[in-house]
Amino acid sequence: MSVCAENKRPALKEMQNVERTPSKKFKLDDVPVLKFAKLTENASKPTRGSKLSAGYDLYSAYDIIIPARGKNLVKTDIQIALPDGCYGRVAPRSGLTHKHFIDVGAGVIDQDYRGNVGVILFNFNDVDFQVHKGDRIAQLICERIFLPDLQELEKLDETVRGSGGFGSTGHN
Repeated sequence: MSVCAENKRPALKEMQNVERTPSKKFKLDDVPVLKFAKLTENASKPTRGSKLSAGYDLYSAYDIIIPARGKNLVKTDIQIALPDGCYGRVAPRSGLTHKHFIDVGAGVIDQDYRGNVGVILFNFNDVDFQVHKGDRIAQLICERIFLPDLQELEKLDETVRGSGGFGSTGHN
């Protein structure tokens, strides 16, 4: 097999003869479904900003103030049922963070949680931030999760990195 000198990959001519395995085609029934229910008339259906958005926008069900340098719990008045093998990660909306210094805290929703989805908003600004009913406050991202068994050992194996953390591998 000849190899391209620049990048050590097989030459294009020989790669064209490689048999390709067809990728699995998903049927409509295979698409995971994020189920939700509105708990009050104040609730809004989660939406995606575009077809390829990673998350669903979550909306405030109420008018609420996030105090300067403070935090508040903002209710969405929806409950969700996540697809099997997933958890929900509540993530910040980049526009709120960039324009108003608003961030999201404690953003994990377990698959078996069925309560009102709440979003903890932190205000890192010096002025209060007004959230209005119907404002997009965060995004919900469904992520696959691996649930390993737990095994306790007397001692773990050594690694090159060791116990260094918090910037220990960098030089700045």
